Amino acid sequence: MRIPFLDLSAQYLSIKNKINEAIETVCDSQLFILGPYLENFEQEMTKYLKAGYAVGVGSGTDALLLSLMAIELKKGDCVITTPFTFFATAGSISRLGGLPVFVDIDPLTYQINPQKIEETIIRMSDNKARLKAIIPVHLYGQCADMSPIMEISRRYGLTVIEDAAQAIGAEYIVKASATTDQAGEEPVKINKQEKKKAGTMGDFGCFSFFPSKNLGGFGDGGMIVTNNSKLAKRSSALRIHGSTQKYYHEVIGCNSRLDSIQAAVLSVKLKYLDGWIRARQAKAKYYNKLFIEMGLSREQSGQYPNEEAIILPHIGDNTSHTFNYYVIRAKERDLLSEYLLKEGIGTQIYYPLPLHRQECYAHLGYK
Repeated sequence: MRIPFLDLSAQYLSIKNKINEAIETVCDSQLFILGPYLENFEQEMTKYLKAGYAVGVGSGTDALLLSLMAIELKKGDCVITTPFTFFATAGSISRLGGLPVFVDIDPLTYQINPQKIEETIIRMSDNKARLKAIIPVHLYGQCADMSPIMEISRRYGLTVIEDAAQAIGAEYIVKASATTDQAGEEPVKINKQEKKKAGTMGDFGCFSFFPSKNLGGFGDGGMIVTNNSKLAKRSSALRIHGSTQKYYHEVIGCNSRLDSIQAAVLSVKLKYLDGWIRARQAKAKYYNKLFIEMGLSREQSGQYPNEEAIILPHIGDNTSHTFNYYVIRAKERDLLSEYLLKEGIGTQIYYPLPLHRQECYAHLGYK
């Protein structure tokens, strides 16, 4: 029996009739671009996430790019982010002429380290005016440590763009802090110990609906969410060539819209998302149990003994984990991967080379 790394057929077969019916409805309407199906899905996402506004775009990469365009990132502006992520996080910064400033990760959770963010800002104090934003990445299905990141961002006047491509549905317990209301004007107090979903804590949240995601479409797709009406309006205009009225263009944008068929498919799937996440969490718990029973690992304690053969996924104190990926660390990683492949069990390395060591970023001088 072969076990592929990714097999979406079982999920599709379980809701095939509803998916096909949704696609057929769009085809009968011939309304493929923008329109009621996208608007309906955007409204469903704002309700699910408890966010103010949602803007469907062409991909998760475009969600990042358009968010940076919305804050008018210019050539030479710096954006702090993590080097341990998919390439699109930093690539979107570079495409606009910005400079990614890489900050190291917490070795337990693999998320960007808030303490090192502030250390980096202080170290860059002479160039502080060039610092524009922070892009924390909610890697593998759990949130970065957002409370200190938001505190740092407000202290230094930086925009926060959450890369939540891998973490839809993940929750984080925020500390009481100030945010802005949906009109982007009066500060509103967040209740202490309130749970917020990934993508709703920063100025922008960026999602991907790539088929392998927990909420995956039938092709590329993405979304921007925000609680700021001005940023939502600007993002909506940027996705259709900077236009709020047909053939009239206030700014230069691009062509990046979530197609109606994708929106209809995702609208069906969204109803099942929380159940699918619970199933992933149960399977991850079972994997952990098996590794421990085999003597290959031990219960999480916040510290990993060096002698362990397998290091299990570590869940941060204030976040849930949706397990978009179940990622282990292994002393003999490549040998283990080869062995599993030989046994017909698919695996992948996420990620074999961090961004600061990629050839295209060699000029930044990181070691």
